[in-house]
Amino acid sequence: MPLVLTFEPHPSEVLGRGRRALLTTLERKIELITRLDPTLRVVVEPFTLALAQESPEQFAQELLARELHAKVVIVGDNFRFGHRRAGDLATLRRLGEALGFEARAEPLTSDAGGALSSSRVRAAVAAGDVEAAALVLGRPHSLSGRVVEGDRRGRTIGVPTANLDGIPEARPANGVYASLVDRLDDEGGARSLALGVTNLGVRPTVGGGPSVETHLLDFDGDLYGARLRLHLVARLREERRFDGLEALVAQIRRDVAEARALLAARRPDPAAAGAWC
Repeated sequence: MPLVLTFEPHPSEVLGRGRRALLTTLERKIELITRLDPTLRVVVEPFTLALAQESPEQFAQELLARELHAKVVIVGDNFRFGHRRAGDLATLRRLGEALGFEARAEPLTSDAGGALSSSRVRAAVAAGDVEAAALVLGRPHSLSGRVVEGDRRGRTIGVPTANLDGIPEARPANGVYASLVDRLDDEGGARSLALGVTNLGVRPTVGGGPSVETHLLDFDGDLYGARLRLHLVARLREERRFDGLEALVAQIRRDVAEARALLAARRPDPAAAGAWC
C-alpha cells in the first residue's frame, strides 16, 4: 500500500527555532494528499525531541523498516535526516540496501521564479501576493476559522460581513482580497458557499482592531458559529482609511464589482466534492 509520511508538529517548533507560519492545517493536508489518490495512506509521525536525537541508522531501521515496512522510499533530492541532519540521499540508499528497501530521489520542481518550496509560498503570502503563492501551491492560499459576532457595523451600511476567529493559517499582508468561500462541516467536509470580498486588517475608517471579515456576494443567511474556509484568489488593494462611511461604502461597491468580475468564471472543483478548491 502506498503511503505518505509527514510529521507533526513542524520540527523547527520542537527544536526551539520558532513556529513557522502554517500553510495548511494537518486535517487539510491529509485531505489534499488523499484527493490525489484515494489509495494513499497518510502516516502522521509525532515529531519529538527523542526522534530528533535519532541517528540516520536508527531512523531508517526503527521507523522506515520496522514500523512502516518500507520497500521503496521516495524523497526529494535535497533530503536530509537524522540527528543534526547527518544523513543524505547516499546515506539512505546505503541503509536501504542493508534494511531491504530501495531509496529513490525526485528532483525539485522549479520555474522562472526558482524552486517550488514552502519558503517561497510563505514569503509570497506575507507580502500579500496570493497570486504568486497560488502558482506554487496549485491552488489559492486559504484561511479557515469560525464565524463570531462582530460589531454589526457592516450590516448597518448595507455590507454585512462574516468575521472569522481562530484562524491557524498564515495571514497575508493587510488588504482587500477577492475570495471563494467554502462552508466546513463537523466531519471535515466542505461545500462551496459564495464568492466573497475579504478584508484583512484593522479597519482604519471605523476602528475596532484587527479582523478578518468577508462580505459574501449574493448570500443572505445566519452564519454565526459556522466554520468557513476562505480561498484568497487575488489582492484587490491595500487597506486604507477613507473620509467617512460614504466614501468607504463607495469603495466597497467597487471592490465587489471587481471581485465579481475576477471570480465570474470560477466553478467548484469536481475533485473537491462540491468545494471550491
